[in-house]
Amino acid sequence: MKISIITATYNSAAHIADCVKSVNDQSYRNIEHIIIDGASKDKTLDIINGLPNRVEKIVSEPDKGIYDAMNKGIKSATGDVIGILNSDDYFTSNNVISIVVETFKKNKIDALYGDVHFVKPDNLSKCVRYYSSAVFKPSLFRFGFMPAHPSFYMKRECYEKYGLYALDYKIASDFDLLIRYLYIKKINYKYLKKDFVTMRTGGVSTENFNSRIILNKEIVRACKKYGIYTNMCILSLKYFLKIFEIRK
Repeated sequence: MKISIITATYNSAAHIADCVKSVNDQSYRNIEHIIIDGASKDKTLDIINGLPNRVEKIVSEPDKGIYDAMNKGIKSATGDVIGILNSDDYFTSNNVISIVVETFKKNKIDALYGDVHFVKPDNLSKCVRYYSSAVFKPSLFRFGFMPAHPSFYMKRECYEKYGLYALDYKIASDFDLLIRYLYIKKINYKYLKKDFVTMRTGGVSTENFNSRIILNKEIVRACKKYGIYTNMCILSLKYFLKIFEIRK
C-alpha cells in the first residue's frame, strides 16, 4: 500500500524542517511526500531540498490558498491512501503511517482518523490541548464537531468519486469535506485511538477572535448546504466543551 502525504507550504521556513523530518523518519517506507508551495519568498524550498526527505514532487507557484494547494496535491498523488500534514505540524511518533496501513489492511474501510495534540511554539514538549476524535459521530456536526482533520486518511478513489476541497471557504473547507464524506456519502470509516500529529498553537482557524467568527459562520453555511440545522448559539456550546481538552 502506497501512502501519499500532502503538505501545503507558503513562507514556511520556520517549521518546515520538523515536518519533512517527521515524514522521512516514518518506519513505513512506501510513502510519497508531495509539497505544494505557494511561491514562497523565504528559504522554504532550500530547507526542504537540503534535508534527507521522501519528497517525490515539489510544485511552487501562486495558488488560491491552502485548500487550492491541497487539491493540487491530491490530484497529483499516486498513493492508495492520502493524508494531509500541515507545514508547521509533525508526526508525533515514527510509527503513525505503519499503524495507518495496518488498520486499512485489517478493515474494510474507506477512511480513518485519530487524535492530535497541541503545543506552544516555544515548548514543543508540553501538551496544552489534546483533541480526541473518540466521541465523534455525524450527529455532532451541527455542534461544530468533526474528527481531527490532520489525522484523516482516505482512499484516493473516494476523492475521485466525491470531489475535493471546496474553494469558497476561508477556513472551514475541511469541515465541509468531512460532512460530505462522513454524513452525506456515508463512507466506511474507523476511529483509531492514536495521537497522529503534534500541532503548534496559532493556526488560522484559532489564531484570533475574528477567525473564530469567520469559522463559525462558515460552519453554519456548510451545515445548511447539507441539510443540517445549526446556528451560532448552538455552535457556541463547543467552546464550553473545549475546556476539557485543555492540559495544564
